[in-house]
Amino acid sequence: MFLDFEKKLVELKEKIDNLRALYSMGNREVEKELRELQREFRQRARKLYGDLSPWDRVQLARHPKRPHTSDYIRLIFRDFVELHGDRRFADDKAVIAGFAYFRGKPVAVIGHEKGRGTQEKIERNFGMPHPEGYRKAIRVMKLAERFRMPLVTFIDTPGAYPGIGAEERGQSEAIAESMFTMGRLKVPTVALVIGEGGSGGALALGVADRVCIMENAYYSVISPEGCAAILWKEQEKVREASKALRLTARDLFELGVVDCIIPEPFRAAHWDHRRTARIVAYYLKRCLSELCPKDPDQLLRERLQKFERIGAYVEG
Repeated sequence: MFLDFEKKLVELKEKIDNLRALYSMGNREVEKELRELQREFRQRARKLYGDLSPWDRVQLARHPKRPHTSDYIRLIFRDFVELHGDRRFADDKAVIAGFAYFRGKPVAVIGHEKGRGTQEKIERNFGMPHPEGYRKAIRVMKLAERFRMPLVTFIDTPGAYPGIGAEERGQSEAIAESMFTMGRLKVPTVALVIGEGGSGGALALGVADRVCIMENAYYSVISPEGCAAILWKEQEKVREASKALRLTARDLFELGVVDCIIPEPFRAAHWDHRRTARIVAYYLKRCLSELCPKDPDQLLRERLQKFERIGAYVEG
């Protein structure tokens, strides 16, 4: 459940957990050793995660213990009510959509969900939505606009499901309509890339006023494996592909694709879900505080201008 380069940290964390259990049972003699180990853990974590390659960060974005959309909904929002189905075909469990309260105010929440454990991962199609997932998202987007609620999206998908059935039911059309609908909403919108941001499947929930990305998440037109297969015809070239794609949070911020980078506790979110959620909530509140006072027409105008500025070309 942990990556190879994390083994020493895992061993240290187990010692800390054992000492913490003794301390909670009233053994105060272990307090000094516990604090020393906690300090050592923070130092090692900062050093380890502070100097990773793009491919290592892709692996962290896919970490099996990384918090998912359902975790953030549970830890950040109150009274979440989930909506099901697209009113056309089915309910796609790869997308969670509904309404909740954030800091006492109603918001719409949409996000990809990969699931945990074999059974749930299969039910949620490993976070790869069918057209029904995006049509469900569109339904909630339109309701958010009707009732003047800010929209918050969580992006965490390897990509939209490429199966024959999904294509027959209009996968590309559903993604395009989701992008168009989100881009034209007259309410504040914030997109949070919390893990994988794969291709159009991610972009369908990413046309927002503010796009924030977690420190170890990635956002790319194609996966490193797909890029390596196309350019080099070799899966072993994933490290080169990860670097060439410039898919890390730092790269994306420098390119102007994202608006801010959200730091992770211990430089990796999977070590502490609650602390990670508090940090995400802080950045979300800051974004909404900037956006909510703005006029709907101003929001729309600035959003369109923001995406028009992305990208550059050189005339030969």
